[in-house]
Amino acid sequence: MTRVGFVGLGNIGKPMALRLAAADDIELSVYDVAPDPVAELAAAGAKPAASVAELAVGADVVCVMVRDDEQVRSVARDVGTGPVLVVHSTVAPGTPAELAAAGLTVLDAPVSGGPMAAADGSLAIMVGGAAEAFSAARPALETMGSKVVHAGPLGAGTRMKLARNLIHFVAFTAVTEAQRLAEAAGLDLRELGEVVRHTDAITGGPGAIMHRETTAPLEPGDFWHGVFDHVRALGEKDLGFAIELAEELGVDVPLAREALPRLGKGLGL
Repeated sequence: MTRVGFVGLGNIGKPMALRLAAADDIELSVYDVAPDPVAELAAAGAKPAASVAELAVGADVVCVMVRDDEQVRSVARDVGTGPVLVVHSTVAPGTPAELAAAGLTVLDAPVSGGPMAAADGSLAIMVGGAAEAFSAARPALETMGSKVVHAGPLGAGTRMKLARNLIHFVAFTAVTEAQRLAEAAGLDLRELGEVVRHTDAITGGPGAIMHRETTAPLEPGDFWHGVFDHVRALGEKDLGFAIELAEELGVDVPLAREALPRLGKGLGL
């Protein structure tokens, strides 16, 4: 049995903890300032704790999914130096090392996939930290996620999550730009959204180009040179047409204008 404490039973933390509560090889204790999710976890078989300090006593691993860095620091102070502290919150790049400098054994293990993936155990969990600590936390991590990546030393999980979310939120901003263009063109935005989600589920969306181990320029004989040269040709053509349409309709599309000259170079061409 792996003895796990879980702190922070919010929209993502609660379904993560429920996955742990249902596991045969996990003995789970939980804590949250809100009583209702604690009661729900208790009904699912977890042991409620009256405080973080109480939860940490005897735990092998304490998982933390709270709002921000300051809350993480507060929990860490009460956990102390006994268990492996697994920080699932997305924190500043320097926070994991700061916690380790205080004498704690820390894994930074932010997650991706949202509440739906948390509920069905299909989260991606990106982990930074020592191999021994990762091994201790692995049973809990693999109960909560179907894609658990040991990204490297302490801090690597956070850096990977920030890189992943850079894609996420820049893409969201691009979507708002595309919506303005579509709206000006008289299109149904909900139908456009359905098309985008449908095709991204097939192609992989922006992640479809992420197969190389480096961002260095491509040699002409490289397999990916031909693939990405085709991507560039299509992309530059369609971006050009989209910018022309935006000019015709009077829509500002700064991201499209930035992408047009940067696409080929970014692909390594």
